[in-house]
Amino acid sequence: MPSIDMPLEELRKYKPALTRQADFESFWEKTIAEALAQPLNAELIPYPFPARDVDVFAVRFDGFGGGRIAGWYLRPKGEGPFPGVCQYHGYCGRGPRPLDMLPLASQGIASLSMDCRGQLGDSQDVRTIEGGQHPGWMTSGVRNPKEYYYRYVYADAVRALEVLARRSEIDPQRLAITGISQGGGITLATAALSDRPLLALPRIPFLCNFPRSLAITPAGPYPDITNYLRYRPDLEEITYRTLSYVDCMNLAPWIKCEIYVSNCLCDDICPPSTVFSAYNHMSCVKQMEIYPFHKHEVIYEDTERCYRKMMETLKP
Repeated sequence: MPSIDMPLEELRKYKPALTRQADFESFWEKTIAEALAQPLNAELIPYPFPARDVDVFAVRFDGFGGGRIAGWYLRPKGEGPFPGVCQYHGYCGRGPRPLDMLPLASQGIASLSMDCRGQLGDSQDVRTIEGGQHPGWMTSGVRNPKEYYYRYVYADAVRALEVLARRSEIDPQRLAITGISQGGGITLATAALSDRPLLALPRIPFLCNFPRSLAITPAGPYPDITNYLRYRPDLEEITYRTLSYVDCMNLAPWIKCEIYVSNCLCDDICPPSTVFSAYNHMSCVKQMEIYPFHKHEVIYEDTERCYRKMMETLKP
């Protein structure tokens, strides 16, 4: 079976030691407590869209620590209670939009998407950070774990799920989360940091096992960090320390909900061993779908598999 990484037999057993810092648990307990205590100030703005039996809204809510986070919300017409899904997007992209979200909403599942702060959607990033960064988001705030970009994104993602869960028409016991690549990593983190999800569907997830990712990945966002360290070798230790707090491998043991992961063995952006390193630390009900001939790509068969699993679990 082809792989750009380890042979599949080794991947199935690959479980490197966690790289958590001593204060890892308290770091996230405090962050999520602050995220949940901060008012959401959510706003739904009706959006004219020609869809039968579905209401469409632009959504805005306060980001973790300030600014406004943007996204979309589609709900079936009626009072509910409806199951819901929160969707997260890929690196430097934007959240799914109404036409992307319509298939689930039209089948009775309310859907909310989130634009990651500062990326190509409409969400604001108002952090004040120390020092410069490599272009992109991978090293933004990397000198201080409390300022690091993905600490804020993960907290925003938990808050987005709260926006959905607290809606009067939503059944908070029937919630799923999903995303592709960066969105898959955010899905893993949200599943670890929130007790809300019943089901998580991370697809070809990013943000797993930073030490190995930086050592072997030839393409995509991970090399932004190694390029940063070429110019700032004096910051190598603090960079790896900061990354350890947002590493989904370190968060994976906290996941309690049912989880279905997809992994492509020819992926040179999110290498298969990095995905296995998180997956093999999970003790929840889990399943991995392996695609031996695919690179970092969205696969129809995987999209249909996720749709079927969501319908089966959420029972709209």
